[in-house]
Amino acid sequence: MKLTFLGTGTSFGVPVVGCGCRVCTSSDSRDQRTRHGALLSFAEGRNVLIDTPPELRLQLLREGVDRVDAVWFTHVHADHLHGIDDLRIFSLRGGRSVVAYVSEEARPVLERRFDYIFDPVNIPERGTSKPQIGLRTVGRGRPERVAGELFTPLDAPHGQNRVMGFRVGELGYITDAKKLPPATIDLLQGVRVLVLNALWWGDPHPTHFNVEEAVATASLVGAERTFLTHLTHRVSHAELERALPPGVSPAYDGLALDVPSGETVTPSDLSHPRERSE
Repeated sequence: MKLTFLGTGTSFGVPVVGCGCRVCTSSDSRDQRTRHGALLSFAEGRNVLIDTPPELRLQLLREGVDRVDAVWFTHVHADHLHGIDDLRIFSLRGGRSVVAYVSEEARPVLERRFDYIFDPVNIPERGTSKPQIGLRTVGRGRPERVAGELFTPLDAPHGQNRVMGFRVGELGYITDAKKLPPATIDLLQGVRVLVLNALWWGDPHPTHFNVEEAVATASLVGAERTFLTHLTHRVSHAELERALPPGVSPAYDGLALDVPSGETVTPSDLSHPRERSE
């Protein structure tokens, strides 16, 4: 299984519009962070998208993605969702719906916000098209087959909202969380690779981990490697890389790594992230 970070920024992205700070003007390509998204690639070319951020089309072109079998929506905030129309090419080219997995509370929001997609009354005029997306509601904590792989939904609070992370094989993935409930930490035990959100050092945020909180949460899970995503312009990649404890690293757009599955792998089996060519 390969995990590719499509976007590792927050809702503002980095650079932030109109900002001249040292991170927004950095020459380090790893400091250029589009809105959150990821791609999981499995055998036989099966691909599962994590969220559909506003830059989705550009992210998919950058990574050469020409197939999407399913989408896992973590929650319905705009920076995770509003690139949904870019799924249109996959249903059009494949001649079938793209399956999207959503939580019970997220489904009515999607259906209302994007009624042109989900309301069957809205039929495209001849010569036009719309995304064909089949919504599938996922119960929290109830494993679900997604593109043939077993995903376990993971619940976490995000202010007054909830996010739906997941575990698949030896990967645990949580974004936009403020804390992890004990049940979620239990379900993450034994993962080799963990992904968590983290905004910045210091100031606590009401709905997101800061870096210190993410690091403390990572220690509770005990994964061999943890990658931080959903980063702001208040932290540079190089500074994070120097300051984070062993086993914890900042992710960046285009970072890809292999996550082993099965019960007989050793720590050395974890591949090193490929460096993105510029």
